[in-house]
Amino acid sequence: MRSIYLVLRYPDVRAAVDFLCSAFGFTLREAHELPDGTIGHAELAYGGDLVMLGPGPAPRSRPADDDYRVYVALDDVDAHHERARAAGAEIVRAPFDTDYGSRDYAARDLAGLVWSFGTYRP
Repeated sequence: MRSIYLVLRYPDVRAAVDFLCSAFGFTLREAHELPDGTIGHAELAYGGDLVMLGPGPAPRSRPADDDYRVYVALDDVDAHHERARAAGAEIVRAPFDTDYGSRDYAARDLAGLVWSFGTYRP
């Protein structure tokens, strides 16, 4: 049973769901629409993990390229990078090898948040 869930806020949750599924390979698990047709709560799955999305303002300032808020462990960094790039994600750091044996890259989502992807699994 999970105990900790990442919650991210986006000005347009529907656009965020579409982008995160297209660019980063998430799968929509659940979405709750508000009376005005916007999404008030969404759950996206990645493997056996889950992230929740809700409405909220865009970040007040654009995070620095190395200000990662989310790290997703995956097996094929280069293929994932290509998928994200092809879907229009802003790549802030191309795939690289770390000194601790991980292969990583970083991309910015449509709200400006920086996501880090790599092979390191704590």
